[in-house]
Amino acid sequence: MDIERAKDTMTTSSVDPVEIEVATGFCQPLRRRFWRFLSAKQLYECLRPLFHITYIHGLTSFYLSCDSKTGCRSIKRTIFGYLNGLMHIGLYTVCYSLTIYNNCESVASYFFRSRITYFGDMMQIVSGFIGVTVIYLTAIIPNHRLERCLQKFHTMDVQLQTMGIKIMYSKVLRFSYMILISMFVVNFLFTCGTFSVLYSSLVRPTIALHFTFLIQHTVIAMSITVFTCFTYLVEMRLVMVNKVLKNLAHQWDSRSIKAVTQKQRSLQCLDSFSMYTIVTKDPAEIIQESMEIHHLICEAAATANKYFTYQLLTIISIAFLIIVFDAYYVLETLLGKSKRESKFKTVEFVTFFSCQMILYLIAIVSIVEGSNRAIKKSEKTGGIVHSLLNKTKSAEVKEKLQQFSMQLMHLKINFTAAGLFNIDRTLYFTISGALTTYLIILLQFTSNSPNNGYGNSSSCCDTYNNMTNHTL
Repeated sequence: MDIERAKDTMTTSSVDPVEIEVATGFCQPLRRRFWRFLSAKQLYECLRPLFHITYIHGLTSFYLSCDSKTGCRSIKRTIFGYLNGLMHIGLYTVCYSLTIYNNCESVASYFFRSRITYFGDMMQIVSGFIGVTVIYLTAIIPNHRLERCLQKFHTMDVQLQTMGIKIMYSKVLRFSYMILISMFVVNFLFTCGTFSVLYSSLVRPTIALHFTFLIQHTVIAMSITVFTCFTYLVEMRLVMVNKVLKNLAHQWDSRSIKAVTQKQRSLQCLDSFSMYTIVTKDPAEIIQESMEIHHLICEAAATANKYFTYQLLTIISIAFLIIVFDAYYVLETLLGKSKRESKFKTVEFVTFFSCQMILYLIAIVSIVEGSNRAIKKSEKTGGIVHSLLNKTKSAEVKEKLQQFSMQLMHLKINFTAAGLFNIDRTLYFTISGALTTYLIILLQFTSNSPNNGYGNSSSCCDTYNNMTNHTL
């Protein structure tokens, strides 16, 4: 306290009085409001902006409210949340039906029209409608799993505080802002760029197409944002457990664990939390509490996986379908096999499909990398536990570490898409192989078709009739 007061007096004495008056008059309130907007002290407070946006879009039937008297945040479930989700689904159904009624209208059809593109547009419209419906239903109906996951995070945070760990919720809040803003900017730029190209070529898409094109990307982006934030929460708590165990190993290496008469604390400033480890605390007790927290983390990750599993399967399926057809359109144009008649130049054509392909590649990368980071952090725990097991000499501590090792063998963090495939970096190799296979099939189908898949088949029939008449 004396050091802090000395620092305060030194800083106040070295500052110009005029600057202090200006700062308190105008700049200081703005700074306070800005940092208050970027700071959070509770779990629900750091996730409140995210769930407000999902509540408005109908993806969640609850929002996080704040009690004006106590300042505590809690989950508020409303009937409007369910009705809002159903209204969104009904509106999407009408718009997708109108696009199918308008000769399977899609943005891609204005750039390129052939037999394969007609099939691709139909597949994208149907998969988009099914995908948006599945995302909404799987986000609204199992809302109790999301609430249960939040409660588990809250429980483990209380237990982490008993170990002397104070979580920096402001970092989670800023991370959610960063993901939301980046997703919004990317979708906004892509949508505005696409329709500006269409309008510059005197193409007038219907209002239904505007709505389906924008909302499909928005819903996918919102689901990815929520999943990424939850994997980040899992990753943070795994980092905390690993730091506690590493700190214990560091104390053993420096031979600092011994009987002391006074209570000592070591302060470590980390990126996501600040940890006060009590040196005199029993190592067996620290390991036992770490085991309990790790068990809660695995339960929270498993609950989150059950909630997001069908959403992830839907998003990855839609992204793969669009990437396949977009890559086919671009390759057909660059290889010079397509004889398209379009108002758009080759540069505009290739740019649109390449940007759309990159957009959905970003979606897959965001899902995979968020899951992979949490999995990698969980794998590091086993190495730290076995390192402690080799260093310890106490029979009680060794028994606790062996129990922890058994727990790590049976409880592993894993994210899957409805159990069909794991969501980690091996998915890149799987998608690349499947993408190459389907592209080869589509290119062979185009090259083997009588008219290369474009135009009408009347030219082939006319040629056959001319040959017949000439023979007769």
